[in-house]
Amino acid sequence: ALADAVPTLSRERLKALIRSGAVEAQGTAVRDPALKVKGDEALRVAVPEPTPAHNEPQDIPLTIVFEDEHLLVVDKSAGLVVHPAAGNFDGTLVNALLHHCAGQLSGIGGVARPGIVHRIDKDTSGLLVVAKTDVAHEGLAKQFAAHSIDRRYLAIVSGVPKTGSGTVDAPLARSAVNRKKIAIVEGQRGKRAVTHWKRLELLSDAALVECRLETGRTHQVRVHMASIGHPLVGDPVYGRAGKTHGKLLKELGFQRQALHAAELGFTHPVTKHRLSFSSPVPPDMQELKRALGVIGLTG
Repeated sequence: ALADAVPTLSRERLKALIRSGAVEAQGTAVRDPALKVKGDEALRVAVPEPTPAHNEPQDIPLTIVFEDEHLLVVDKSAGLVVHPAAGNFDGTLVNALLHHCAGQLSGIGGVARPGIVHRIDKDTSGLLVVAKTDVAHEGLAKQFAAHSIDRRYLAIVSGVPKTGSGTVDAPLARSAVNRKKIAIVEGQRGKRAVTHWKRLELLSDAALVECRLETGRTHQVRVHMASIGHPLVGDPVYGRAGKTHGKLLKELGFQRQALHAAELGFTHPVTKHRLSFSSPVPPDMQELKRALGVIGLTG
């Protein structure tokens, strides 16, 4: 209930606040995150001032396509991790933003750090928006929750889809077999996920497709395209383990999934102006497309 009411706070952050006594119901502290809401309760969440981030600012080059006092839009290079985690405690986008923003950052979540309201995978390139203020963070989070953000990805997939376009509407959740993977999961555990795809160019046993996201789930494009028999070229997790185009990928030194976040559009949470940004296909994907050979265009 709190996660729905306060979308700017993660479930883990809310659990920690509940256990610390920061959440009250009718004036009494609630310390059990599993407590069921009956309805009509008045809940109060006391969010403490953010503490300094433990992550070190690092002078890492960034491509910034837009910035004002509230937010910035970054064109992320492939290979750059968005957020520090096990195995990647530094050298991340957050480390770079801490240096670039020099303390002018959102504090939502309990820590003074960049407002990461969405992520793209380490080996996916392209656009993402970052909040610098709490107001921007909250406003952007609401738009993501309402699925009103425009996101267009370009992907090179293995094989040629027989139809020119299609929609994959299949719920996603963490795999029960392999926790590092996302899987299509029916029932309550799966979260609604919808990808609209369209063929753009025919390649040699491959195709360039655009994917427009109606929802934004972890690994959504990668799992959905693999589910219809067309995994992303170079995808080490959901692909064909080098059986298709493996020799070519090795020759090119192409070591990632061929996926690029090419367009991003949203309403500025403060000015209310509609903003739209685009990013050209990066050189490594352009070289891959040339090496595969363009057979024809489709529409």
